[in-house]
Amino acid sequence: MGQNPDDMFGDEDYPAYTIGQAAEMLDTSQDFLRRLDEAKLIDPHRSAGGHRRYSRYQLRLAARAREMVDQGTALEAACRIIILEDQLEEALRRNEEQQGTQQPG
Repeated sequence: MGQNPDDMFGDEDYPAYTIGQAAEMLDTSQDFLRRLDEAKLIDPHRSAGGHRRYSRYQLRLAARAREMVDQGTALEAACRIIILEDQLEEALRRNEEQQGTQQPG
């Protein structure tokens, strides 16, 4: 049973884009995207044939890495910074949720 296309493309984690499409959208090379995979910034979904597929969320991370590299940051450092920023953002979000569920008294 397949997913409704509206559900799939509304999901920022749905792996909708091939490596070629992703590289074109980000105005970068496919090799750059492979290097982000090797640096563990993004872990693209693999199709049944083993081809990389990227989600919108992963493309946003790749765009952030591309911007940092273009500004002179080493790729590995850019990936580490982005990973740490995302971990902090998630921790802060969870903390806010936790604080919101705690009732006085």
